[in-house]
Amino acid sequence: MEDTFCKAPVYGKMPHHRSLTIRDLPESERPRERLARLGAEALSEQELLACILGRGVARESVLMSAQRLLATFGSLRGIAEASVEQLSCVHGIGSSKAIQLKAAAELSRRVAQTSNGLHPAIDSSEKAADILRPILAHKKKEFFVILLLDNRHHLIRASTIATGSLSATIVHPRELFKEAISASAAAVILGHNHPSGDPDPSDHDLRITKRLVAAGHLLGIEVLDHVIVGSHGCVSLKTVAGHLFNR
Repeated sequence: MEDTFCKAPVYGKMPHHRSLTIRDLPESERPRERLARLGAEALSEQELLACILGRGVARESVLMSAQRLLATFGSLRGIAEASVEQLSCVHGIGSSKAIQLKAAAELSRRVAQTSNGLHPAIDSSEKAADILRPILAHKKKEFFVILLLDNRHHLIRASTIATGSLSATIVHPRELFKEAISASAAAVILGHNHPSGDPDPSDHDLRITKRLVAAGHLLGIEVLDHVIVGSHGCVSLKTVAGHLFNR
């Protein structure tokens, strides 16, 4: 039964016919067995996806589901950046497998953020955008996220502070700086998305940034930047409205 939120036909749905399943393959050629025997690096992208998905659907191999994902989203990056809703609408995936894929993508993203066990230094708007983009780019509502940084501006973690309607997010300084104080953060970078796709700041974005910068000054926690993410790109308020960050 298809998910009710899929308003359009499910992507890549094929006529029912008998196709090869994993059990039809020799045991030595099955993705999980190949990974156990040869290591993950020996597997193709399709086989790695098949290992995450686990099983296919009636009359269809999990390898076919993996192939359909790659064809629909174009690459592993495209799959990682797709929303749960978008993934769920691919025939053979559904919400449970979509959640598995998003969890695997998030683990990969967190590993990529670390180097030799240390969290990376966020010393530019571009680096902040690189972290915020996969978190925010495909959200259908506004999400307000902060990057919590130590005194050397190494990332402690990213934390979601608020979610809102399609047109507005309500952010209270109390909630934001409570999170920062709890993490012993010395500085923060603000980030939120524009579901419209246009990352240009609104008057509301400028006002809330000014308010949060002022609150940070009082608490001794510096607000370094506010990055707005849209499908058309990212905008750094530190770059386009630097006066907001002056004491």
